[in-house]
Amino acid sequence: MQDIRDLRVVFAPAIGCARQSRQVSDFPLRTLWRFGSTALFRMIELSAIRKVFNQGRHNEYRALDGIDLFLAGRQVTALAGPSGSGKTTLLTLIGCLARPTAGRVRLRGEDISGLPERFLTEIRRRTFGFVFQQFNLIRGLSALDNVMLPAYPLGPARRNLRERAEALLTRLHLGERRDARVEWLSGGEQQRVAIARALINDPEIVIADEPTANLDTVLAKAFMGILEELHAEGRTVILTSHDPLVTGSAAVHRVVALRDGRIVPP
Repeated sequence: MQDIRDLRVVFAPAIGCARQSRQVSDFPLRTLWRFGSTALFRMIELSAIRKVFNQGRHNEYRALDGIDLFLAGRQVTALAGPSGSGKTTLLTLIGCLARPTAGRVRLRGEDISGLPERFLTEIRRRTFGFVFQQFNLIRGLSALDNVMLPAYPLGPARRNLRERAEALLTRLHLGERRDARVEWLSGGEQQRVAIARALINDPEIVIADEPTANLDTVLAKAFMGILEELHAEGRTVILTSHDPLVTGSAAVHRVVALRDGRIVPP
């Protein structure tokens, strides 16, 4: 079994300005490829991925079937398709929230498919930030408390954590609402709390499932502006959507279409 110290080296997230100043040459050569004249790096690779639910039973369901996909770092990628196409299932595999039935998932060139759950938990905490479709905020807690929650297992000093959470809420124009219970907030405000929560551990990769599904057009456009800011910071963003406002946005660099658990050729 790979030593946990080695895993920390492989999966340690980039922090603050270090992420922004890091050059492509810092990444292992096996994760690099050329797109036009620009060198990119393979943040995530999926090979021969299958995901089967209720395997061997009468109600067996194949959600993903033969997915081969690479996702570039520091880009915004949208997984698009109708309901039941497999895009949310694929997103959970990318974010280490589930395991494939078959196939391999690589993060920065390292195979993480067979890692023990405690290692996957550490990767999720330090590498990924999640924005769920229903936001999954904790009712009864303030916006500030919701934002700080994911950072507690990492053990930062509470004063520093509070300052970081307040700075995120202020950046997302919620500074004056930080002490309000989340059930008192509008849909757009709740989404911004969810985004701040996703960023509290300074993740390298932000995962968002149907982020505009519960928003009107004005709020959806505001979210696309936030996407552009995340990209400008050097973050990798992977989201699912069937909203043309998202998939057709200039903020999205690549759209991967799915249908019936397979990637649709462009």
